Amino acid sequence: MRSIITTVSWRMAAEYRRPLVAMACMLLWHAAGVGSMPDPKTREALIQEEASRQTGGQMVLTDSEKLLDARLSKMKQEELARAQFPPSMHFFQARPLICSSPVFRLLQKMPKGGALHVHDLAMGDPAWLVKNVTYRPNCYMCVTDKLSVRFIFSSGQPKPTPECSWMLLANLRSKLSNVTELDHSILANLTLFTDGDPAARYPSQDVVWEKFEQAFMAVTGLITYAPVFRDYYYHGLKQFHTDNVMYVEVRALLPQTYELDGSTHDSAWALTTYGDVTRDFIADHPDFFGSRFIFVVHRGTNASAVRGVVEVAMKLHRDFPDLMVGFDLVGREDQGKPLWYFREALSLPAERGVTLPYFFHAGETNLEGSDVDQNLLDALLFNTSRIGHGFALTRHPLARDLSMKRGVAVEVCPISNQVLKLVEDLRNHPAAALMAQNHPMVISSDDPAMLGSSGLSYDFYEAFVGFGGKRSHVGTLKQLAINSIVYSSLGPEMQSKALDAWQRKWDKFVAENAFRKRCCSDNNIFAH
Repeated sequence: MRSIITTVSWRMAAEYRRPLVAMACMLLWHAAGVGSMPDPKTREALIQEEASRQTGGQMVLTDSEKLLDARLSKMKQEELARAQFPPSMHFFQARPLICSSPVFRLLQKMPKGGALHVHDLAMGDPAWLVKNVTYRPNCYMCVTDKLSVRFIFSSGQPKPTPECSWMLLANLRSKLSNVTELDHSILANLTLFTDGDPAARYPSQDVVWEKFEQAFMAVTGLITYAPVFRDYYYHGLKQFHTDNVMYVEVRALLPQTYELDGSTHDSAWALTTYGDVTRDFIADHPDFFGSRFIFVVHRGTNASAVRGVVEVAMKLHRDFPDLMVGFDLVGREDQGKPLWYFREALSLPAERGVTLPYFFHAGETNLEGSDVDQNLLDALLFNTSRIGHGFALTRHPLARDLSMKRGVAVEVCPISNQVLKLVEDLRNHPAAALMAQNHPMVISSDDPAMLGSSGLSYDFYEAFVGFGGKRSHVGTLKQLAINSIVYSSLGPEMQSKALDAWQRKWDKFVAENAFRKRCCSDNNIFAH
């Protein structure tokens, strides 16, 4: 535990050391003389000082960690020299290259701590929904005017709606000689991933967001069926646990769920079910630390309706304090209402003397100067605990400085930002600048089911190899994993337990991978 405490508390000491170190460097610089040849020692001191300021730059590595770092550094140098460099490519095209990467294979084995920005309806593998859920009895499907699909489970023929004329999937499949094409078609409606050219398939943010929202509507009828609701969440936890993630904080709609007879359950039932399934999962996987939930509402909702949802959120937080830990607004930021529009609803807890932590999506935009571009400052005004995405943060120096001083971490989701067309080349992601400044940061995967990824390893790869560049190292990875616990909603005692559990996993990971001899290619070493 001592190493953990040292790791976590270095920031406070660094705040006192850095002005002194920087002053010493400046004195050396001026002592060199104006116009004279720069002193190599001064140059090296400046380089070391700058390196110490990046994420993980103050991390003191053990001998074993240094060996792992040397091995990982060599692997990454080879990665950077590849003719096709995955972070420079769209993830859909880069995924096969990433899967074959020795760096990625190593990151899959790494204990990554927690995933703090994940959405409830996009946690699990969409292929599981097709192969498992749509083959269950009483599953009906329709095709909408927008050529998307909708689903419902019903004990009898559902009533048609203006949007849907329902077909029993079992009957439809029985009439086909080969159901593979149908299943592939269904799968294509549940995810953004495409084998074709993603730039041609999604030429603009409007197009990709339309498909994104249609995919969410498509999966909703499947996942909100009560038996599937339980199974899908368990399946989602398994996806993360398999990827060596020990803790998850889920942005949850807590939707109305339904039974086969049409009866429904409310948000309290959904939250209770999440708690029950989490306990079952921990019983089956004792090394999993747990889950917590951040209640969300779509930012397209009107102010009075959001006020009602905040009322529900306060009650749920009071009734389930260790399970429902906060509130957020979700949906496309550029098209939704700004946080300031909801100021009366968001002020309600404070007015009543009630604590309701906020975890706002903010700065998921590249439209500088728009109303929603002010969401970063407004999120900080409302004392947000973390910032979801924060893609625009580097364009807001005051918000960046405030979040840095307050210890408000940015939840960086590299693949989501690229697929939703905020950035093309992940080497140019704004988080590169934040990482260079050791801004509080965690890496997460947002909607892995929609994006063709799973767990956290793909996003860790893009962060470590992409915007981490040549400078990121084992200390960077270690700091990011620790950050995911330090900046979680867990209280001090639970954080301490989680850090202890993570440290044991980390030490085992280092011991198993630092000393491995390169007797053959790393591609063969890590191949399944």
